[in-house]
Amino acid sequence: MTNHEFNSHATEYDSPWKEILKTYFEDFLAFFLPEAHAAIDWERGPEFLDKELDRITREAVSGNRRVDLLVKVWLLGGDELWVLIHVEIQGDRATSFGERMYICQYRAYDLYRRPVVSLAILADEESGWHPSEFGYQMWGSRVSFQFNAIKLLDYLTRLDVLESSANPFAIVTLAHLTGKQTRNQPTERFQQKMRMTRMLYEHGFSRQRIVDLFRFIDWLLSLPEELDNQFWVILSDFEENKNMTYITSVERIGHKKGKEEGILAGIQLGKEEGRQEGIQIGEAALLTRLLQRRFGPLPDWVKEQISKADSRLLEEWSLQLMDAHSLDEVFATRA
Repeated sequence: MTNHEFNSHATEYDSPWKEILKTYFEDFLAFFLPEAHAAIDWERGPEFLDKELDRITREAVSGNRRVDLLVKVWLLGGDELWVLIHVEIQGDRATSFGERMYICQYRAYDLYRRPVVSLAILADEESGWHPSEFGYQMWGSRVSFQFNAIKLLDYLTRLDVLESSANPFAIVTLAHLTGKQTRNQPTERFQQKMRMTRMLYEHGFSRQRIVDLFRFIDWLLSLPEELDNQFWVILSDFEENKNMTYITSVERIGHKKGKEEGILAGIQLGKEEGRQEGIQIGEAALLTRLLQRRFGPLPDWVKEQISKADSRLLEEWSLQLMDAHSLDEVFATRA
């Protein structure tokens, strides 16, 4: 991936958001609208009303929506309820946003005569923009519409909540915020991506959840080619050490890409030991660059430690670097 592709790819959030919403809709409501989640009969399962949504958005003059879902659920009492989900990812203040939410809501009710609950996820970067209503009045007539609105930016003051939560949408929110914060900061993004991927295992998610959430993280935290290759090398070793090759066994293309530098080195040396040595050289070079960026010129003892370390130690130091405040903390385990 070129730097241009890296920058443009990082802004394409629509597809991963829609996919993760559909895959983990129950968890989505549990995280962002727990009152609704508690009232729904989840044994019946949600039904995504794509055709109905197409009709609503086709007939409503409501501007450019980013990610919309219309979902049918059943309440514990047996009643049918429709939930309109709108994810607004654009970075600009949209003065007509409340009106657009209103139009979608009343078109859904007008066409199908079903109660509709509207929820907007505001994934923009304007802290002062928080629309949640639309209305007007004239000559004794009045229209007032309020909708649920979640501002992802507000979670920047509650990152500890996101990191400790076992709900998949805590990870989704954290990945989205991290993607915004690390734009044009590939080294910082690399470190945060590795840290978040490690969190998937620490939370004890199932294999499928780890794979699904990683795909979301991988999309939003895309890296330039060199760092992407090194990321896959470290991730592969990390999974092998944990005997949990979940991601690398499914994402074979990425795995192959991540090993490319080491494989080429191995081919040149003409044996399997050479292949491993090539991978190790790449890991050592990356760790050295990350340490220099974080702590400046490295003392000789650090260079010596890196030169003597095997892949396991290099991976351990790379992970410890995420939270370390000094070189001594990074190299708490010595070669």
